[in-house]
Amino acid sequence: MPVSHVPLPQLIHPTAIVHPGAEVHPTVQIGAYSVIGEKVKIGAHTVVGAHVVIDGWTEIGDRNHIFPGAAIGLEPQDLKYNGAASLVKIGNNNRIREYVTINRATGDGEVTSIGSSNLLMAYVHVAHNCAIADNVIITNSVALAGHIVIESGARIGGIVGIHQFVHVGQMAMIGGMSRIERDVPPFMVVEGNPSRVRAINRIGLERAGLEPEDLQLIKQAYRILYRQDFTLPEALEKLASLPENSHVMHLQKFLKASLSEGRRGPIPGRN
Repeated sequence: MPVSHVPLPQLIHPTAIVHPGAEVHPTVQIGAYSVIGEKVKIGAHTVVGAHVVIDGWTEIGDRNHIFPGAAIGLEPQDLKYNGAASLVKIGNNNRIREYVTINRATGDGEVTSIGSSNLLMAYVHVAHNCAIADNVIITNSVALAGHIVIESGARIGGIVGIHQFVHVGQMAMIGGMSRIERDVPPFMVVEGNPSRVRAINRIGLERAGLEPEDLQLIKQAYRILYRQDFTLPEALEKLASLPENSHVMHLQKFLKASLSEGRRGPIPGRN
């Protein structure tokens, strides 16, 4: 991919400041009063709105749209940070709305990562060392603490706070204004304060194109996990009796990992 250290004049507002060392593709648009730091790399056809700050060791892919006021790649809000050369890496086709903040990681060479085709709505905060996969929607004013992992297809409602080191599973749905302090199982709807697993994310799974037999098996897994009088280890053993299915296997693997040392454990069911 050809790279220019200075974008074409007609695509960069005269009030924007682009460091000569930044690697910016010639097709990138940069709005008024934005600041692009020395170590930044921005891929083709990305649009950077007005009053955006992108700094640090930050790599942004192609066809992203970054809206006014966003701040990406600044130092983490972590007292352990000592000036290390940590990174932010962002994939392609993301929409990063107004006043989103994405901090770089804490340790030397560590990464805060965002995949592709995600939507981060206004005022979302992504803290150091978070890892967001693909096709994730995070709605307004969500705060992600450090070291959070969000798997592909997850949906997070507005004004949600998520504790550090929490994992959010694939195609899970978190209801607005929930407090999330433990792992969110894949394919489930979680809501409340304290949060509980309420149901399977049926509408989200249908929209994702899962087959009826997949939905039926996930529903059976949900009943075993949250509607019968098993302990979680017992329920995980019962899941092995279901017909082999990649989604149920992923759910089982996620929950087993959540019970391992160093993880916060999964959110329980409503009962």
